[in-house]
Amino acid sequence: MTSTPCASIQECISPEEWQLRVDLAACYRLVARHGWSDLVFTHISARVPGQEDHFLINPYGLMFEEITASNLLKIDARCNKVLESPYPVNPAGFVIHSAVHEAREDARCVLHTHTRCGVAVSAQKAGLLPLSQQSTFILGSLGYHDYEGVAMHEAEKPRLQTDLGPANHLILRNHGLLTVGGTVADAFMSMYVLESACQIQIAAQTGGELTYVSADIVRDVSNAIRVQTGGLGSAFVWPALLRMLDRSDAGYRS
Repeated sequence: MTSTPCASIQECISPEEWQLRVDLAACYRLVARHGWSDLVFTHISARVPGQEDHFLINPYGLMFEEITASNLLKIDARCNKVLESPYPVNPAGFVIHSAVHEAREDARCVLHTHTRCGVAVSAQKAGLLPLSQQSTFILGSLGYHDYEGVAMHEAEKPRLQTDLGPANHLILRNHGLLTVGGTVADAFMSMYVLESACQIQIAAQTGGELTYVSADIVRDVSNAIRVQTGGLGSAFVWPALLRMLDRSDAGYRS
């Protein structure tokens, strides 16, 4: 771990890393705002641009609404802090994230949640069902990983990597949800849609007979997504989300 004489973190890092810190801190605040946080017990990680073996992650013990660009921890692949910080890091919490980052160079951001509806769907044998438009956006890029207990052991990582494969969404059986993205915005929007699909499924299952979306529609959905966002994907929505945060609390930028 290295200490720095700089007056602030921003002065000691590249503009690209600072922008990533701002986006990641915003993501933590958005996760808190949507009610997806599990007190302090889940994580969102991001690979530092230009430093492929370094990652940003939340200080363990802080609520997601307390995360700022400056207080994010910078760690290596073994979860050692590489910049001095008064906050602790949670090595066990990085096991899943490190497995994904290790296997997927394109996974610049990894977002993991323990939401009630996400865990409920993860406990269902059939998993995510084609019940909604939201679910159709997920089903073409979805994997499942069986529960092996609290994810603390390196031995689980190869199986998790195999189960994720090239997918951008992973349902961790009896545990929760995980999304990956080339940007923080990508990972957030993927989780937004996956969580929405899970909430809709649980709500629909409390009613009458279910109607399923046809397999043909599910197969053709990727083109519809490109049309809806003008080919921009999550970049179409992310600036609006940051403006929303800035109107109520721009503290994440500090």
